[in-house]
Order: sequence, then C-alpha cells, then structure tokens
Amino acid sequence: MAIIVNLDLVLAKRKMRSKTLAQQIGITEQNLSLLKSGKVKGVRFETLDRICRALDCQPGDLLEWRAGNSDLEGKQDL
Repeated sequence: MAIIVNLDLVLAKRKMRSKTLAQQIGITEQNLSLLKSGKVKGVRFETLDRICRALDCQPGDLLEWRAGNSDLEGKQDL
C-alpha cells in the first residue's frame, strides 16, 4: 500500500499512549492498533477528525503517500 500511517510518530511527539488516545476518541485499543500498523483498508473522516482534534494535528501529519509501495502501480483502471 502506498499510504503510510505515521500515527506512532505523532503519538510519540505528543507523549501520548495509544490507550489514552483510544479512550479519548472512542475506539478500541485493538482498532487503533490496526490503524497504526496500516492493516486497515480505510478510515472514516469522523475518526480522522477525532484523532486530529485529540493530537492537535493535521491529517497530513498522520498519513503519507510514498511512491513505489502500491500493488496497483503500473496497472490501469478499466
């Protein structure tokens, strides 16, 4: 996947634990862990909004696109 989740970096900069963030935004620690590891196919804007509010950050601080990491690279849409 070409989208990299940098949630761990932002949490470290804010000196916040995952457990605390999960409680603040109203999701389970397990779901937050899946998001941090990039093992999700998507994230709701509402969840992204809650994370950004809790961490006082922008979506671009959490998500990054890197060329060369996509399974779809070089394939066409039909």
